[in-house]
Amino acid sequence: MNSLVRQATGQASLAVTDTSSFISAGETILSTGRENVLNSLSMVLGRTFAAVRPYNAKLAIINAIDTGAYTSRFRKISYYAEDALPSGYFNTDINTNFADGYTAGDNGGASTKSQWEQHPAMPLEQVFGGSSTWQDCLTVYQDKLEAAFRSEDEFNIFIQGILTEHGNAIESQKEAFNRMTLLSAMATRYYLESNSITSGCAVNLTTAFNTEMGTTYSTADLQTTYLKEFLEFMVSKVKEISDRMTERGTHFHDPLTKTVGGTTYSILRHTPYDRQRIILYGPLLRRAESMVLPEIFRPEYLDMGKQFEKVEFWQTNTTDADRPKININSAYYDSVSGEQKATGAISLDYVIGFIYDADALLVDYKLEKTLTSGLEARKGYSNTWLSFSKNAISDQTENACLLYMAD
Repeated sequence: MNSLVRQATGQASLAVTDTSSFISAGETILSTGRENVLNSLSMVLGRTFAAVRPYNAKLAIINAIDTGAYTSRFRKISYYAEDALPSGYFNTDINTNFADGYTAGDNGGASTKSQWEQHPAMPLEQVFGGSSTWQDCLTVYQDKLEAAFRSEDEFNIFIQGILTEHGNAIESQKEAFNRMTLLSAMATRYYLESNSITSGCAVNLTTAFNTEMGTTYSTADLQTTYLKEFLEFMVSKVKEISDRMTERGTHFHDPLTKTVGGTTYSILRHTPYDRQRIILYGPLLRRAESMVLPEIFRPEYLDMGKQFEKVEFWQTNTTDADRPKININSAYYDSVSGEQKATGAISLDYVIGFIYDADALLVDYKLEKTLTSGLEARKGYSNTWLSFSKNAISDQTENACLLYMAD
Protein backbone atom coordinates (compact mmCIF):
# COMPACT_ATOMS: atom_id res chain seq x y z
CA MET A 1 0.00 0.00 0.00
CA ASN A 2 2.79 2.41 0.87
CA SER A 3 4.55 1.74 -2.45
CA LEU A 4 1.34 2.33 -4.39
CA VAL A 5 0.57 5.59 -2.59
CA ARG A 6 4.09 6.88 -3.03
CA GLN A 7 4.16 6.11 -6.73
CA ALA A 8 0.73 7.65 -7.22
CA THR A 9 1.66 10.82 -5.36
CA GLY A 10 5.03 11.26 -7.01
CA GLN A 11 7.07 10.25 -3.98
CA ALA A 12 8.51 7.17 -5.70
CA SER A 13 9.55 6.39 -9.25
CA LEU A 14 7.79 3.92 -11.53
CA ALA A 15 8.64 0.44 -10.27
CA VAL A 16 7.26 -3.06 -10.03
CA THR A 17 8.74 -3.72 -6.60
CA ASP A 18 8.99 -1.59 -3.47
CA THR A 19 11.32 1.37 -3.54
CA SER A 20 12.98 3.24 -0.73
CA SER A 21 13.26 6.56 -2.56
CA PHE A 22 11.49 9.39 -0.81
CA ILE A 23 11.69 13.00 -1.87
CA SER A 24 11.25 15.68 0.76
CA ALA A 25 9.24 18.51 -0.75
CA GLY A 26 10.30 21.17 1.73
CA GLU A 27 12.55 22.13 4.58
CA THR A 28 11.42 22.99 8.10
CA ILE A 29 13.34 25.77 9.82
CA LEU A 30 12.73 26.08 13.54
CA SER A 31 14.76 28.77 15.18
CA THR A 32 12.77 29.17 18.37
CA GLY A 33 12.78 25.56 19.64
CA ARG A 34 10.09 22.89 19.58
CA GLU A 35 7.45 21.71 21.99
CA ASN A 36 8.58 18.45 23.54
CA VAL A 37 5.71 16.06 22.72
CA LEU A 38 5.46 15.87 18.94
CA ASN A 39 8.86 17.60 18.79
CA SER A 40 7.92 19.18 15.47
CA LEU A 41 5.84 22.27 16.35
CA SER A 42 7.61 25.54 17.04
CA MET A 43 6.94 27.51 20.17
CA VAL A 44 4.18 29.94 19.20
CA LEU A 45 5.20 33.33 17.78
CA GLY A 46 2.16 34.44 15.75
CA ARG A 47 -0.97 33.30 13.96
CA THR A 48 -1.39 29.57 13.17
CA PHE A 49 -2.40 28.39 9.70
CA ALA A 50 -2.96 24.68 8.91
CA ALA A 51 -1.70 23.99 5.37
CA VAL A 52 -4.10 21.21 4.48
CA ARG A 53 -7.23 20.82 2.35
CA PRO A 54 -9.60 17.89 1.74
CA TYR A 55 -8.76 15.46 -1.07
CA ASN A 56 -11.18 13.14 -2.89
CA ALA A 57 -9.87 9.88 -4.33
CA LYS A 58 -9.83 9.52 -8.10
CA LEU A 59 -10.80 6.42 -10.14
CA ALA A 60 -14.14 6.34 -8.37
CA ILE A 61 -15.57 4.98 -11.64
CA ILE A 62 -14.43 1.48 -10.63
CA ASN A 63 -17.40 -0.38 -9.20
CA ALA A 64 -17.33 -1.19 -5.52
CA ILE A 65 -19.17 -4.14 -4.04
CA ASP A 66 -19.54 -5.30 -0.47
CA THR A 67 -19.45 -9.04 0.24
CA GLY A 68 -19.39 -8.39 3.97
CA ALA A 69 -16.91 -8.66 6.80
CA TYR A 70 -17.67 -12.34 7.40
CA THR A 71 -16.45 -13.76 4.10
CA SER A 72 -13.15 -13.74 2.30
CA ARG A 73 -14.43 -15.43 -0.87
CA PHE A 74 -16.55 -14.06 -3.68
CA ARG A 75 -18.23 -16.62 -5.97
CA LYS A 76 -19.25 -15.76 -9.52
CA ILE A 77 -21.16 -18.19 -11.74
CA SER A 78 -21.22 -17.96 -15.54
CA TYR A 79 -22.56 -20.41 -18.12
CA TYR A 80 -21.09 -21.97 -21.23
CA ALA A 81 -23.08 -21.39 -24.42
CA GLU A 82 -24.56 -24.61 -25.81
CA ASP A 83 -25.46 -25.46 -29.40
CA ALA A 84 -28.94 -25.88 -30.81
CA LEU A 85 -30.29 -29.43 -31.09
CA PRO A 86 -31.79 -31.20 -34.12
CA SER A 87 -35.54 -30.86 -34.31
CA GLY A 88 -37.78 -33.78 -33.39
CA TYR A 89 -40.94 -31.86 -34.28
CA PHE A 90 -40.67 -32.48 -38.01
CA ASN A 91 -39.22 -34.98 -40.45
CA THR A 92 -35.99 -33.34 -41.63
CA ASP A 93 -33.04 -34.01 -43.89
CA ILE A 94 -31.19 -35.25 -40.83
CA ASN A 95 -33.81 -37.26 -38.94
CA THR A 96 -36.97 -39.25 -39.70
CA ASN A 97 -39.10 -38.70 -36.63
CA PHE A 98 -42.48 -39.81 -37.99
CA ALA A 99 -42.98 -43.17 -39.67
CA ASP A 100 -45.16 -46.25 -39.25
CA GLY A 101 -44.07 -48.20 -36.20
CA TYR A 102 -41.66 -45.56 -34.87
CA THR A 103 -41.61 -44.98 -31.12
CA ALA A 104 -40.59 -42.02 -28.96
CA GLY A 105 -37.01 -43.31 -28.95
CA ASP A 106 -34.26 -42.77 -31.51
CA ASN A 107 -35.46 -45.70 -33.66
CA GLY A 108 -32.05 -47.14 -34.30
CA GLY A 109 -30.48 -43.74 -34.83
CA ALA A 110 -32.94 -42.59 -37.51
CA SER A 111 -34.81 -40.26 -35.14
CA THR A 112 -33.88 -37.75 -32.49
CA LYS A 113 -33.77 -39.02 -28.94
CA SER A 114 -36.83 -38.94 -26.69
CA GLN A 115 -38.06 -36.00 -24.65
CA TRP A 116 -36.13 -37.41 -21.69
CA GLU A 117 -32.75 -36.71 -23.27
CA GLN A 118 -30.80 -34.75 -20.65
CA HIS A 119 -29.00 -31.42 -21.26
CA PRO A 120 -28.11 -29.83 -17.94
CA ALA A 121 -26.62 -26.34 -17.88
CA MET A 122 -22.83 -26.07 -18.00
CA PRO A 123 -21.91 -23.56 -15.29
CA LEU A 124 -18.50 -22.07 -14.70
CA GLU A 125 -17.77 -21.15 -11.10
CA GLN A 126 -15.02 -18.63 -10.36
CA VAL A 127 -13.91 -17.85 -6.84
CA PHE A 128 -12.14 -14.59 -6.05
CA GLY A 129 -10.63 -14.99 -2.61
CA GLY A 130 -8.44 -13.30 -0.07
CA SER A 131 -8.13 -9.71 1.03
CA SER A 132 -5.59 -6.96 1.51
CA THR A 133 -5.62 -5.42 4.96
CA TRP A 134 -3.91 -2.49 6.66
CA GLN A 135 -4.45 -0.01 9.49
CA ASP A 136 -4.06 3.68 10.18
CA CYS A 137 -3.63 5.20 13.63
CA LEU A 138 -4.19 8.72 14.99
CA THR A 139 -2.95 9.67 18.45
CA VAL A 140 -4.54 12.62 20.25
CA TYR A 141 -2.89 14.12 23.35
CA GLN A 142 -4.64 15.90 26.17
CA ASP A 143 -3.09 18.99 27.74
CA LYS A 144 0.27 18.57 26.02
CA LEU A 145 0.50 21.20 23.30
CA GLU A 146 -0.52 24.43 25.06
CA ALA A 147 2.88 26.03 24.54
CA ALA A 148 2.50 25.81 20.77
CA PHE A 149 -0.77 27.78 20.52
CA ARG A 150 -2.15 31.10 21.64
CA SER A 151 -5.75 30.02 22.14
CA GLU A 152 -8.27 27.23 22.07
CA ASP A 153 -9.34 28.38 18.59
CA GLU A 154 -5.80 27.96 17.25
CA PHE A 155 -5.54 24.56 18.89
CA ASN A 156 -8.82 23.56 17.17
CA ILE A 157 -7.37 24.71 13.84
CA PHE A 158 -4.41 22.42 14.46
CA ILE A 159 -6.58 19.42 15.35
CA GLN A 160 -8.84 20.02 12.36
CA GLY A 161 -5.78 20.08 10.14
CA ILE A 162 -4.65 16.73 11.58
CA LEU A 163 -8.06 15.16 10.94
CA THR A 164 -8.25 16.54 7.39
CA GLU A 165 -4.78 15.28 6.52
CA HIS A 166 -5.59 11.90 8.09
CA GLY A 167 -8.68 11.72 5.86
CA ASN A 168 -6.55 12.67 2.86
CA ALA A 169 -4.15 9.81 3.60
CA ILE A 170 -7.07 7.38 3.62
CA GLU A 171 -8.37 8.80 0.33
CA SER A 172 -4.90 8.35 -1.20
CA GLN A 173 -4.88 4.73 -0.03
CA LYS A 174 -8.30 4.14 -1.61
CA GLU A 175 -7.18 5.72 -4.86
CA ALA A 176 -3.96 3.71 -4.88
CA PHE A 177 -5.89 0.48 -4.33
CA ASN A 178 -8.28 1.34 -7.18
CA ARG A 179 -5.30 2.26 -9.37
CA MET A 180 -3.62 -1.05 -8.57
CA THR A 181 -6.81 -2.91 -9.53
CA LEU A 182 -6.99 -1.03 -12.83
CA LEU A 183 -3.30 -1.51 -13.68
CA SER A 184 -3.54 -5.21 -12.88
CA ALA A 185 -6.49 -5.64 -15.25
CA MET A 186 -4.71 -3.71 -17.99
CA ALA A 187 -1.53 -5.78 -17.70
CA THR A 188 -3.51 -9.03 -17.69
CA ARG A 189 -5.33 -8.09 -20.90
CA TYR A 190 -2.05 -7.27 -22.61
CA TYR A 191 -0.64 -10.65 -21.54
CA LEU A 192 -3.71 -12.57 -22.74
CA GLU A 193 -3.64 -10.85 -26.14
CA SER A 194 0.12 -11.10 -26.70
CA ASN A 195 0.04 -14.81 -25.85
CA SER A 196 -2.90 -15.48 -28.23
CA ILE A 197 -5.16 -16.55 -25.37
CA THR A 198 -7.76 -13.96 -26.35
CA SER A 199 -8.70 -11.76 -29.31
CA GLY A 200 -9.36 -8.02 -29.11
CA CYS A 201 -8.26 -7.48 -25.51
CA ALA A 202 -5.33 -5.21 -26.37
CA VAL A 203 -4.91 -2.97 -29.41
CA ASN A 204 -1.68 -1.27 -30.44
CA LEU A 205 -3.05 1.87 -32.07
CA THR A 206 0.27 2.70 -33.74
CA THR A 207 0.21 -0.64 -35.55
CA ALA A 208 -3.54 -0.42 -36.22
CA PHE A 209 -3.20 3.06 -37.77
CA ASN A 210 -0.29 2.08 -40.01
CA THR A 211 -2.04 -1.11 -41.11
CA GLU A 212 -5.24 0.68 -42.07
CA MET A 213 -3.57 3.68 -43.69
CA GLY A 214 -0.69 1.82 -45.35
CA THR A 215 1.90 3.98 -43.57
CA THR A 216 5.00 3.36 -41.43
CA TYR A 217 4.74 6.22 -38.94
CA SER A 218 6.31 5.95 -35.51
CA THR A 219 4.44 6.63 -32.29
CA ALA A 220 6.24 9.97 -32.03
CA ASP A 221 5.11 10.87 -35.56
CA LEU A 222 1.48 10.14 -34.70
CA GLN A 223 1.65 12.19 -31.50
CA THR A 224 3.09 15.25 -33.27
CA THR A 225 3.08 15.69 -37.06
CA TYR A 226 0.07 13.46 -37.72
CA LEU A 227 -1.78 14.03 -34.42
CA LYS A 228 -5.03 15.20 -36.05
CA GLU A 229 -5.17 12.16 -38.33
CA PHE A 230 -4.33 9.85 -35.46
CA LEU A 231 -6.97 11.30 -33.13
CA GLU A 232 -9.62 10.90 -35.81
CA PHE A 233 -8.55 7.26 -36.20
CA MET A 234 -8.52 6.75 -32.41
CA VAL A 235 -12.07 8.10 -32.08
CA SER A 236 -13.32 5.73 -34.78
CA LYS A 237 -11.52 2.83 -33.07
CA VAL A 238 -13.10 3.60 -29.70
CA LYS A 239 -16.53 3.72 -31.34
CA GLU A 240 -15.83 0.44 -33.13
CA ILE A 241 -14.79 -1.32 -29.92
CA SER A 242 -17.77 0.10 -28.04
CA ASP A 243 -20.18 -1.09 -30.72
CA ARG A 244 -18.62 -4.53 -31.01
CA MET A 245 -18.70 -5.07 -27.27
CA THR A 246 -22.49 -5.08 -27.50
CA GLU A 247 -22.29 -8.19 -29.69
CA ARG A 248 -22.44 -11.53 -27.93
CA GLY A 249 -19.31 -13.50 -28.71
CA THR A 250 -15.83 -14.61 -27.66
CA HIS A 251 -13.94 -11.37 -28.40
CA PHE A 252 -12.61 -8.98 -25.75
CA HIS A 253 -12.38 -11.63 -23.04
CA ASP A 254 -11.02 -15.07 -22.22
CA PRO A 255 -13.83 -17.47 -23.20
CA LEU A 256 -12.19 -20.38 -21.30
CA THR A 257 -13.02 -22.64 -24.24
CA LYS A 258 -13.23 -26.35 -23.46
CA THR A 259 -14.15 -29.52 -25.33
CA VAL A 260 -16.71 -31.98 -23.97
CA GLY A 261 -17.59 -35.13 -25.91
CA GLY A 262 -15.99 -33.77 -29.04
CA THR A 263 -17.97 -30.49 -28.91
CA THR A 264 -16.29 -27.15 -28.12
CA TYR A 265 -17.97 -24.77 -25.67
CA SER A 266 -17.10 -21.16 -24.75
CA ILE A 267 -18.20 -18.47 -22.33
CA LEU A 268 -19.95 -15.83 -24.48
CA ARG A 269 -20.20 -12.23 -23.29
CA HIS A 270 -21.78 -8.98 -24.43
CA THR A 271 -21.63 -5.55 -22.83
CA PRO A 272 -24.56 -3.16 -23.38
CA TYR A 273 -23.64 0.52 -23.74
CA ASP A 274 -24.89 1.37 -20.26
CA ARG A 275 -22.53 -1.22 -18.72
CA GLN A 276 -19.44 0.05 -20.55
CA ARG A 277 -16.80 2.10 -18.74
CA ILE A 278 -13.88 3.98 -20.29
CA ILE A 279 -10.78 5.50 -18.72
CA LEU A 280 -8.54 7.62 -20.97
CA TYR A 281 -5.16 9.34 -20.65
CA GLY A 282 -5.84 13.04 -20.12
CA PRO A 283 -2.69 14.70 -21.53
CA LEU A 284 -3.31 13.20 -24.99
CA LEU A 285 -6.97 14.21 -25.02
CA ARG A 286 -6.29 17.75 -23.88
CA ARG A 287 -4.31 18.42 -27.03
CA ALA A 288 -7.50 18.11 -29.04
CA GLU A 289 -10.21 17.89 -26.37
CA SER A 290 -12.89 19.90 -28.14
CA MET A 291 -12.52 17.72 -31.21
CA VAL A 292 -12.31 14.27 -29.60
CA LEU A 293 -14.51 13.95 -26.54
CA PRO A 294 -17.85 15.01 -28.08
CA GLU A 295 -17.34 12.50 -30.87
CA ILE A 296 -16.57 9.60 -28.53
CA PHE A 297 -19.39 10.24 -26.09
CA ARG A 298 -22.59 10.05 -28.04
CA PRO A 299 -25.38 10.85 -25.54
CA GLU A 300 -27.55 8.01 -26.78
CA TYR A 301 -24.79 5.49 -26.04
CA LEU A 302 -22.22 6.60 -23.45
CA ASP A 303 -22.82 8.98 -20.54
CA MET A 304 -19.74 11.14 -20.12
CA GLY A 305 -20.67 11.99 -16.53
CA LYS A 306 -21.09 8.42 -15.28
CA GLN A 307 -19.18 6.11 -17.62
CA PHE A 308 -15.98 8.05 -18.28
CA GLU A 309 -12.99 9.15 -16.26
CA LYS A 310 -9.85 10.92 -17.39
CA VAL A 311 -6.55 10.25 -15.61
CA GLU A 312 -3.44 12.41 -15.61
CA PHE A 313 -1.13 9.43 -15.08
CA TRP A 314 -1.42 5.66 -14.88
CA GLN A 315 1.08 4.53 -12.27
CA THR A 316 3.40 7.35 -11.21
CA ASN A 317 3.60 11.10 -11.72
CA THR A 318 7.26 11.53 -10.85
CA THR A 319 8.13 12.84 -14.34
CA ASP A 320 6.14 13.74 -17.45
CA ALA A 321 7.84 10.89 -19.29
CA ASP A 322 6.57 8.37 -16.70
CA ARG A 323 2.93 9.49 -16.68
CA PRO A 324 1.76 7.38 -19.68
CA LYS A 325 3.78 4.30 -18.64
CA ILE A 326 2.83 1.16 -16.74
CA ASN A 327 5.16 -1.45 -15.27
CA ILE A 328 3.11 -4.16 -13.60
CA ASN A 329 3.50 -7.82 -12.67
CA SER A 330 -0.08 -9.00 -12.70
CA ALA A 331 -1.93 -12.30 -12.27
CA TYR A 332 -4.07 -14.31 -14.66
CA TYR A 333 -6.04 -17.55 -14.58
CA ASP A 334 -4.39 -20.34 -16.57
CA SER A 335 -7.24 -22.53 -17.83
CA VAL A 336 -4.84 -25.37 -18.73
CA SER A 337 -3.47 -25.88 -15.23
CA GLY A 338 -6.47 -24.40 -13.42
CA GLU A 339 -4.15 -22.18 -11.38
CA GLN A 340 -3.49 -18.50 -10.97
CA LYS A 341 -0.13 -17.50 -12.43
CA ALA A 342 1.98 -14.37 -12.73
CA THR A 343 2.24 -12.56 -16.05
CA GLY A 344 5.78 -11.36 -15.38
CA ALA A 345 6.61 -7.67 -15.73
CA ILE A 346 4.37 -5.97 -18.30
CA SER A 347 6.03 -2.71 -19.32
CA LEU A 348 4.34 -0.30 -21.75
CA ASP A 349 5.59 3.18 -22.57
CA TYR A 350 2.36 4.80 -23.71
CA VAL A 351 -1.08 3.66 -22.60
CA ILE A 352 -4.05 5.54 -24.04
CA GLY A 353 -6.99 3.98 -22.28
CA PHE A 354 -9.06 1.07 -21.07
CA ILE A 355 -12.60 0.19 -22.14
CA TYR A 356 -14.28 -2.45 -20.00
CA ASP A 357 -17.45 -4.05 -18.75
CA ALA A 358 -18.40 -2.76 -15.30
CA ASP A 359 -18.26 -6.35 -14.01
CA ALA A 360 -14.69 -6.89 -15.24
CA LEU A 361 -13.18 -4.63 -12.63
CA LEU A 362 -14.39 -4.54 -9.03
CA VAL A 363 -13.17 -3.53 -5.60
CA ASP A 364 -14.63 -5.60 -2.78
CA TYR A 365 -14.83 -3.52 0.39
CA LYS A 366 -14.88 -6.05 3.18
CA LEU A 367 -14.23 -3.90 6.23
CA GLU A 368 -13.79 -0.26 7.13
CA LYS A 369 -13.92 0.07 10.89
CA THR A 370 -12.94 2.84 13.29
CA LEU A 371 -12.27 2.11 16.96
CA THR A 372 -11.04 4.57 19.58
CA SER A 373 -9.27 3.54 22.74
CA GLY A 374 -10.00 5.01 26.14
CA LEU A 375 -7.78 7.68 27.63
CA GLU A 376 -4.42 6.37 28.82
CA ALA A 377 -4.71 7.54 32.40
CA ARG A 378 -1.03 7.85 33.22
CA LYS A 379 0.14 9.66 30.07
CA GLY A 380 -3.06 11.32 28.91
CA TYR A 381 -3.56 10.30 25.29
CA SER A 382 -5.92 8.18 23.20
CA ASN A 383 -5.59 6.31 19.91
CA THR A 384 -8.04 5.99 17.07
CA TRP A 385 -7.39 2.91 14.94
CA LEU A 386 -8.83 2.55 11.45
CA SER A 387 -8.83 -0.98 9.99
CA PHE A 388 -9.31 -1.75 6.30
CA SER A 389 -9.81 -4.98 4.38
CA LYS A 390 -10.37 -5.03 0.62
CA ASN A 391 -10.03 -7.34 -2.34
CA ALA A 392 -9.19 -6.41 -5.93
CA ILE A 393 -11.23 -8.41 -8.45
CA SER A 394 -10.18 -8.57 -12.11
CA ASP A 395 -12.28 -11.01 -14.13
CA GLN A 396 -10.66 -11.94 -17.44
CA THR A 397 -13.87 -13.62 -18.64
CA GLU A 398 -15.57 -10.21 -18.88
CA ASN A 399 -15.13 -7.84 -21.82
CA ALA A 400 -12.28 -5.32 -21.72
CA CYS A 401 -9.85 -3.75 -24.16
CA LEU A 402 -6.52 -2.01 -23.52
CA LEU A 403 -5.49 0.76 -25.93
CA TYR A 404 -1.80 1.61 -26.18
CA MET A 405 0.88 2.84 -28.56
CA ALA A 406 4.20 1.08 -29.28
CA ASP A 407 6.64 1.00 -32.17
